[in-house]
Amino acid sequence: MYSASTIKYKPPRPIFLAGEFLLRTDPIIKFFVAAITFYAMATFEGPLLSIKAVNSLGHYTDWIVGHVHLGTLGWNGFLTFGMLYFIVPKLWNTELYSKKMANIHLWIGILGILFYYVSMLAAGITQGLMWRAVDANGQLVYPDFVETVIRIIPLFLFRALGGVLFLAGYVLLLYNVYKTIKQAPKELVEETVQVRISSSTPIHPERGHRKLEGMAAAFTILALIAILVGSIIEIAPTLSINKYVKTENKVEPFTPLELAGRDIYVKEGCYTCHSQMIRTIQSDGLRYGAASTIEESMYDRPFQWGSKRTGPDLARLGKKYPDLWHYMHMEDPRAVIKESIMPAYPWLITSKIDFDSLQKKVSLFNKLGVPYSDEDLSDANNRAKEQAKKIADVLKSQGVKEDVSDKKITALIAYLQALGQKGGE
Repeated sequence: MYSASTIKYKPPRPIFLAGEFLLRTDPIIKFFVAAITFYAMATFEGPLLSIKAVNSLGHYTDWIVGHVHLGTLGWNGFLTFGMLYFIVPKLWNTELYSKKMANIHLWIGILGILFYYVSMLAAGITQGLMWRAVDANGQLVYPDFVETVIRIIPLFLFRALGGVLFLAGYVLLLYNVYKTIKQAPKELVEETVQVRISSSTPIHPERGHRKLEGMAAAFTILALIAILVGSIIEIAPTLSINKYVKTENKVEPFTPLELAGRDIYVKEGCYTCHSQMIRTIQSDGLRYGAASTIEESMYDRPFQWGSKRTGPDLARLGKKYPDLWHYMHMEDPRAVIKESIMPAYPWLITSKIDFDSLQKKVSLFNKLGVPYSDEDLSDANNRAKEQAKKIADVLKSQGVKEDVSDKKITALIAYLQALGQKGGE
């Protein structure tokens, strides 16, 4: 017999603590909770970055890259991983091969995202502060753009480490899913489930938005209307741009050769590292010149404002450097800027310009409202060749041995030298 003093009463575990137990043991729940957490962080940071003072610091910097990846890797990535860990065992009627491996994936994934995000946040704030630093005399403290690049290179290494960790977790997922499928029974037995309908009346009657979701046609029409309203609000200003353009600020369109160079600029992805939008803040004006105007972009389709400055803004680049500088910079960036991290583009020196396509290209832009002259429309190819010959002759006089009059490098130089030189300031 036990005495009353030796018997300890253990109350039953409350039902609501079952979720707490799953959170500690089930990696799928952990992935979903982590995904929601990252979503909340990114959702809070978005409005924060829209505040004017914060945006002037973070815009064009690596902070924006970190912000986007916080949502992409943390929210979308972890949500996808959790769904795969859940649905694969269900489809193959088996258990997940290794919950321990899934937990390892979770933690190295979280560590990878944090390495990635924190390094980009630090790099972005560093860039923003260095770009905006002005001394007591009103001069830039760091006038050479490459100074900011040198400062954040160590943070790029942490970013790479974060990416490797996240990728390693993904490899673990692939292996875990593969082994889960391999251990599935050879013959899948289909189970028949009988459900007894107790009443035609739903236990929880649908109301409000939930009821609307059940009305497929009506919900589709309303969603389409909402999308159209948002689209019109964004598109309408571009269709009525002439109302906002000052008549005295006339802008010349790109010549046929410059238009070909612009397409090369887009094709090679130059817009991913360079912006063409000088903001109305003191440091931008000191570094790049007068703020950009709407007139300067009215014939740019699509515009090249950019979203990041791994390299400097190019809106006022034209005539800042001689043609030979651009030639050498594209062939080997380190030849003109020792610390540059820009890749080389030597194939532009050997690849030929597609002169035959310029006639159609100029005609298309003319139909879109770009005021090309009759001569440009009727003789675009020859006009482009004449301009290319002039640039090639200048390069030859400066020491370039090859004849580049029909090469893509010439078209790109023509475009770069035209930036900020077409009026509209």
